[in-house]
Amino acid sequence: MVPQDNRPARIDDVHEIARAMPHVTVEDGNSGNPVYQVGRKSFVFFRTPRPDAVDPVTGERYPDVIVFWVESDDDKQALVRDESTPFFTTPHFDGHPSVLLRAARIGELTREELAEIIQDAWLSRASKRRGADWLAARS
Repeated sequence: MVPQDNRPARIDDVHEIARAMPHVTVEDGNSGNPVYQVGRKSFVFFRTPRPDAVDPVTGERYPDVIVFWVESDDDKQALVRDESTPFFTTPHFDGHPSVLLRAARIGELTREELAEIIQDAWLSRASKRRGADWLAARS
């Protein structure tokens, strides 16, 4: 049996992990899609189909893009340039501290890897005090 954290990640894990972070609120996006926030700052959200994220073969808009904030452009580039990860970006997100992931590819991550991405996203948007308190409680 595969340990809980080493199993392939699922969409339900995004919701569970994001909600478990401290001081999180969930807002409804334009199409009722969940937007996870800390201190009124989004850190994970489910994006509506947009013309900048399309299937290269069919030209159809991806209906399942999830956006995760990152701490810096260096962190973003490390994720999107690593061909072993399913993360990507589009020109629309140039200069924006976030990476994209298709829900259809979430199982390429383990639950543990997904948790780390979500926790890092939360830390990138939480106040310094909240971030320090959360990190201190984990040690």
